[in-house]
Amino acid sequence: MKAEKIFTPFRIGDCEIPNRLVVPAMVANMCPDGTATEQYIKYHEEKAKGGWGLIITEDYRINEHAAGYPAVAALYDELQIPGHKKFTDIIHQYGTKVFCQIYHAGRQANHNVNGNVKPVSCSPVPCPWNKEIPHELTVDEIKQLVNDFGITALNAKKAGFDGIEIHAAHGYLVHEFLSPNCNHRIDEYGGTYENRMRFLKEIMEEVRQKVGDNFPISVRFSAQENSEGGRRMFESRQMLMDIEEMGADVIHLSNGMYGVRSSVGIVASFFQQHGWNMDFAAEAKTFLKIPVITVGRVAEPAMAEDIIVSGKADFVAMGRASLADPHWPNKAKAGANNDIRHCIGCLQGCTASTYQGVPVYCLVNPELGHEYEYDYSKSEKSKTIFVAGAGIGGMEAARAAAIKGHRIEIFEKQNTVGGQFISASYPPYKGEFATYTAWLYREIKKYKNITLHLNTELTAEMVKKVKPDKVILASGAQPVIPNVPGIHNKNVVLAEDVLLGKSDTGMTVLVVGGGMVGSETAAYLGMQCKSKVTLVEMRDAIAMDMEAGIRDDLKDCLRRCYVEIMTGTSIAGATNEGALLKQGDDITLFPCDTIVLAIGTKSYCPLAEELKDVCVISIVGDAVKARQAIQASNEGFAAGLTS
Repeated sequence: MKAEKIFTPFRIGDCEIPNRLVVPAMVANMCPDGTATEQYIKYHEEKAKGGWGLIITEDYRINEHAAGYPAVAALYDELQIPGHKKFTDIIHQYGTKVFCQIYHAGRQANHNVNGNVKPVSCSPVPCPWNKEIPHELTVDEIKQLVNDFGITALNAKKAGFDGIEIHAAHGYLVHEFLSPNCNHRIDEYGGTYENRMRFLKEIMEEVRQKVGDNFPISVRFSAQENSEGGRRMFESRQMLMDIEEMGADVIHLSNGMYGVRSSVGIVASFFQQHGWNMDFAAEAKTFLKIPVITVGRVAEPAMAEDIIVSGKADFVAMGRASLADPHWPNKAKAGANNDIRHCIGCLQGCTASTYQGVPVYCLVNPELGHEYEYDYSKSEKSKTIFVAGAGIGGMEAARAAAIKGHRIEIFEKQNTVGGQFISASYPPYKGEFATYTAWLYREIKKYKNITLHLNTELTAEMVKKVKPDKVILASGAQPVIPNVPGIHNKNVVLAEDVLLGKSDTGMTVLVVGGGMVGSETAAYLGMQCKSKVTLVEMRDAIAMDMEAGIRDDLKDCLRRCYVEIMTGTSIAGATNEGALLKQGDDITLFPCDTIVLAIGTKSYCPLAEELKDVCVISIVGDAVKARQAIQASNEGFAAGLTS
């Protein structure tokens, strides 16, 4: 199916959006004092260049104590207007419209980023995230917050935004007032349905009074809370109809609230199916007259097209797709679907950055967040660059160096590209990880100035003979093998070999090492209907090197596969009958057919010492230290671009 309908214009109120593709609000952490920084402007400008019809900017706090993150933007002060006016002017140059999302984080605010001020909420119910008991707002304080929303909306209009989005979802302050799980007030702002809606109603009235009748107002809303006793779509139907009656011009229908453990998350990982949220939008379309924006792991042009053609929604918001490839719309419009760099749902950068309080970054798009500082102009002198290793770090290094006009030769000792990232695509639900490896391979094949040598390991002698200007060492890591008796027996295999089909296992399997690789390998084996799979970890918890949301999903998967988990346990040896396991001072025989080692990896970089006095070298990814894939891609690209 050729994508056509998604490129037709559609109106939100009096504002015509050039196409149906929306960048939803996502925390970028690029505006420490609230003003629009050069980094922030260039980050969004890249999306405007890429052809997105509407960009909704993220989490503009309505006062100095309303933030949930350390560096979100703000427009509560007129002094902040000029920088954001510069921002909107730049976005408008590309024909893209831009809405300003305004919010108060409520009990999900963090005193560490709000001047040590205690979070506030409708009731003193602690947030599951930060565990802090919030200050219960007085009526006068509520009235002041309503006024703050209005002031921020007016400032956004003055700054050139095309519309406003009121954040009434995801467990932030407005959502807290709407939710009976959070709101236990007995005054005019709590108790009955009408009272719980009052805060949002007053905000809508105040914002409308400030911005006028012809300025679009979007409301971001969670169709369901996905919590025990939380709101379901049945009650949301009435709320959505009332929000339309209040004067909303569009509904941006999301799902869930932060801090709630459920099978679906606001930022869904690879465990969640694509388009998982669209049915709620389709239901809303049956009773709403205003447009509806859907969101939730839409990645393929065909799916986006189907959503619009079938009438499930009027717009498709694609947050992480826009991070992975800001030029998704232009590529889809040109029919160049194979050129699209897809989000793989890993959460290693987009979500992790919010916890870390740093600007957003991405595994598959190492350029993200660096748009303001990376120089893509051709180098004055074309250099010869050798790259050792064709994993994702090595391929990103080669791609970046090729952009600069250098001549690159990649040396890979295996018969294929991808390195450890190949086996990373084999565990349950992770098949789409292979799309990144495939995309990189297609990219390096496009460049005539890149030569790929497979089945060839780079040596110091080769470097000394050719004398390249620079060598980038992306040789990766090797598995850690414990020094215990019997570890080289035939019944002991490596997790990577199991995932790649190089080693078979018996029906009873012990996986040693409960980090990400070991836990995923145990799930992989469990789904193969082995009679018994046991996972042992020396620490007191498994998968601690994974993002929290994915870790919870993986634990659910392990439970469904009946994988037994033993923590505080290490391997002391291997025999033909099984493994010797150590718990405390006790060592016992654990009978099993196969022992799978997933204890970890260590850097592999034999050339570093040999070449240190021979030529300029850069070491990237696991060759520096065994870490996550995101360090390999980001460091590799940076090394190539600065060659």
